[in-house]
Amino acid sequence: MGRVSQTQAQENRERVVETASRLFREQGTQVSVADLMKAAGLTHGGFYKQFPSKEALVDEATAHAFDELAQRHAAGIERHAGQREAAQRELIDAYLSVEHRDNAGDGCPVAGLAADMARTSGNQQAHHLYAEGVRTFADALATEDQDGITRLCTMLGALVLARATKDSPLSTEILTTARAALTATD
Repeated sequence: MGRVSQTQAQENRERVVETASRLFREQGTQVSVADLMKAAGLTHGGFYKQFPSKEALVDEATAHAFDELAQRHAAGIERHAGQREAAQRELIDAYLSVEHRDNAGDGCPVAGLAADMARTSGNQQAHHLYAEGVRTFADALATEDQDGITRLCTMLGALVLARATKDSPLSTEILTTARAALTATD
């Protein structure tokens, strides 16, 4: 089999990072390299041509997930012609939705990666990226009346509990109650 072009190699790398970002949010960073590469439609051997280690991929996938989150927030602000409160309301509604609850792989990296980041060393690049991402997200949620950390903690806690109780009516009640609490002053 011949070598792939630099363009194809870059596309393969991006596919692996995107796939890892999704799978890590769905299943955690313990996903095996073999399973990850299979999900990306590539061979296991190709992994080490692209990444020096799985830890390096966790770093890139974490950065990718937070970049996606920032882009969604920026797109919301743009859709609302710079009206931050309207964009925040849309973000809260989407975050505390049944769709987000049921699609962790495309969801918030704060929720999807929290357990894994709690188990990593503070020296790991992904841990630093995660902390920066949490701070940036919290800052984006702050209002004159509510601090962003409190809002993020409410959203995150509600999402985690809603996912854990997904097959009961309590799940939807958690999402609805948290959404109402966060948007009551909007």
